[in-house]
Amino acid sequence: MRPLEGKVAVVAGATRGAGRGIATALGEAGATVWCTGRSVAGSPGMEGRPETIDETASIVTARGGKGIAVRVDHTVPEQVARLFEQVGSLDILVNDIWGGDDLVEWGKRLWETRLEDGLTLVDRAIKTHIVTSWHGLPRIRAGGLVVEVTDGDAYFYRGHFFYDLVKTTVIRMAFALSEELKDRGVTALAVTPGFLRSEWMLDHFGVTEASWRDAAEKVKPFIASETPLFVGRGVAALAADPRVSRRNGRVVASWDLGDEYGLTDADGTRPHFVRWLEQHQPAVAARWRKLDDGFYAYWGPPPYETPG
Repeated sequence: MRPLEGKVAVVAGATRGAGRGIATALGEAGATVWCTGRSVAGSPGMEGRPETIDETASIVTARGGKGIAVRVDHTVPEQVARLFEQVGSLDILVNDIWGGDDLVEWGKRLWETRLEDGLTLVDRAIKTHIVTSWHGLPRIRAGGLVVEVTDGDAYFYRGHFFYDLVKTTVIRMAFALSEELKDRGVTALAVTPGFLRSEWMLDHFGVTEASWRDAAEKVKPFIASETPLFVGRGVAALAADPRVSRRNGRVVASWDLGDEYGLTDADGTRPHFVRWLEQHQPAVAARWRKLDDGFYAYWGPPPYETPG
């Protein structure tokens, strides 16, 4: 039984990383998945990266779903409009557009960064989500799910002004959309992966998926990393959960979804990044803990029943 059989999903930003993992997992669950991005064969969206949306769509189909690749630059509203005209009605919208790996100057403060790069990041990682939602939300069916992909599930500084800005903004966007969609029976929430073992990250550490543990000798938390499929299976579980509305407006983490839904990663393990930090690097883990008073003061009170 495929719980998402007959469902239609759009994964905006499905070329690689979490987007590809989410598209793959939705395919495993039987969904038709429209995979969008700028990277197609012969025309890479990110210089030096080999992944394409066509590959992602093929993986979706091989896993049991139906993958459809459409090249879309989500900074161009006309292209986004044409996409949703093709899609028609849908059940799941995932906003994972990023395109900022080459724009974040880690270790530099706001006034030390290249302003044009920071503003480009805002265009790529915030405006694209707005444009995509503006065109896609009128077509989403009752009982549907909107997912904003972020980094981190708590109110802490993420190490770089513009990176922090875009990743916290999409959490707030999920909250705002939850308010605007609740009378239509549509749930909106944000989802974060843990230490994501993406294609880019593997290359950055000079390892492969077969040898990734070697990188943990230099960066110890990498031993608690996860493949993009793990957060993808979390999103698929949310989409199939008839009680998903209890999370409306919240931000949830892959490691918590793994525990709640009994999910495993591609290798059969169940990574839990924060639990590893609490055991091995408690000072770092403190930044990840949800401090309810400060968190709710910023994002608003929890508009859902407490699970369990």
